Amino acid sequence: MPAPSRSSARPAAATAWDDVRLAPVVLVQGPESLLAERAVDALVDLARERDPEVEKVELEAATYQPGMLTVAASPSLFGEAKVVVVSGAEAATDALVADVVDYVPVADPATTVVVVHGGGVRGKRMLDAIRTSGAPVVVVEAIKKDADKATFVTAEFRRARRRVDGTGVRALVEAVGNDLRELAAACAQLVTDTDGTVTEQVVDRYYGGRVEATGFRVADAAVAGNAGEAVAMLRHALATGADPVPLVAALAMKLRALAKVGAMRGRGGVSAKDLGMAPWQVDRARRELSGWTPEGLATAISAVAQADAEVKGAGRDPVFAVERAVLTIARSHGR
Repeated sequence: MPAPSRSSARPAAATAWDDVRLAPVVLVQGPESLLAERAVDALVDLARERDPEVEKVELEAATYQPGMLTVAASPSLFGEAKVVVVSGAEAATDALVADVVDYVPVADPATTVVVVHGGGVRGKRMLDAIRTSGAPVVVVEAIKKDADKATFVTAEFRRARRRVDGTGVRALVEAVGNDLRELAAACAQLVTDTDGTVTEQVVDRYYGGRVEATGFRVADAAVAGNAGEAVAMLRHALATGADPVPLVAALAMKLRALAKVGAMRGRGGVSAKDLGMAPWQVDRARRELSGWTPEGLATAISAVAQADAEVKGAGRDPVFAVERAVLTIARSHGR
């Protein structure tokens, strides 16, 4: 039976960055630049496994001129295979859109053209042409939820053939989870510099001094009702240069987790994923909620909301604002 023509091809199912495959045209789409870069690197590695002499050619979408794709994708003088990477296609020129649309139906099977699009509507005609051709689409969505960050960390260690336990994952996400590149770098450092299972104690040795980690420690102590411990850690953090804004953000994040889990009490069928949390976060919040009443939680949340406004300019003394919030949280425990 003859192969279907390109015109009758169906859009390919989306794939993950670590499950890429070579094809004449590949679309890498989404805002998570680290994962997009990894997808491109994986495609280049696959091409070089097939042909060690493969040539990588890079084009920048924002400065693209007519005909550049045709030249880049054409066979070289000595016939080496090529991988052409078109970066920043979310800022594509009209010429790039037109050239990609023309190229897709006649793509050279010996060449791989990778179009990297960070998101948005620009270049829709180009994206539609790639998708409807049946070309692979690699989706790299932003990783923002703590549950997804925890999954990412676990996968990083698994790929490195190292074990990390739940406490280590939690500690690492809390300490360096604001930026995925930084989180990936932290995983790589721990793999290189440590032996055995990565635990909370191991992570703390490397990243325990981070402002984010300190903020979560303050929040843990305050939520547990340990006012003296929480204020002592807070004052130490402030004395060593910590900014009140991320400290208040850590308090807010902690209380949001309690509120989410508390609102789901008695409701069956609600998973950690539904709450945008990792399973260990849900389990921890459930344990911590044992000392809280709805009224006490409401008081604590109000105090943090007030502190958040004051540390961002609505108050005269941000240090006093965050300390007052910590004390209010600790005193609301058990009430």
